[in-house]
Amino acid sequence: MGDAQGAWVLVDGENIDATLGGSILGRRPQPDERPRWDRILSFVEKTWQQPTQGLFFLNATTNLPMTFVQALVALGYKPVPLSGPSDEKIVDIAIQRTLRALRDRDDDVMLVSHDGDFADDVRALADGRRRVGVLAFGEFRNTGFVTIPGLETYDLEFDAAAFDAPLPRVRVIPIEEFDPAQFLR
Repeated sequence: MGDAQGAWVLVDGENIDATLGGSILGRRPQPDERPRWDRILSFVEKTWQQPTQGLFFLNATTNLPMTFVQALVALGYKPVPLSGPSDEKIVDIAIQRTLRALRDRDDDVMLVSHDGDFADDVRALADGRRRVGVLAFGEFRNTGFVTIPGLETYDLEFDAAAFDAPLPRVRVIPIEEFDPAQFLR
């Protein structure tokens, strides 16, 4: 691990947005409640101490949100707008193909998703030659990732500090992180 030319951050934006809205907020997130995507790239670059490139996968079958795409480019991402039949998970297919293509490279890989559909491809990457991680809301990360040896797991809110305000989450707190002041407000 370490001969890598850098790290790739693969963002499943729909998955993060759906989990944030459906499981945490209980409604569609407002723009100021969404992750600060630039902080994710900075977090990976700082944590793994290497240059980082981000690919942001989007389903653009019905429309291409140009304002968002331009913002992603300005933040340092390469947007990957995709189209396809409505009965296919085109973002998942593209991320799976990208994870498979990265097997032939030495680059490190951080997946930003909760989706267990990626567990087998992530497992194949976690071969000891590179760093492999999953960045998501810990309590919603698919359990298929738990059994992958060497996989690094990080939390979007608590590790990457990707949000401007605390989210209304209930999580298991490791005793060494417990601060009673957080509950005595």
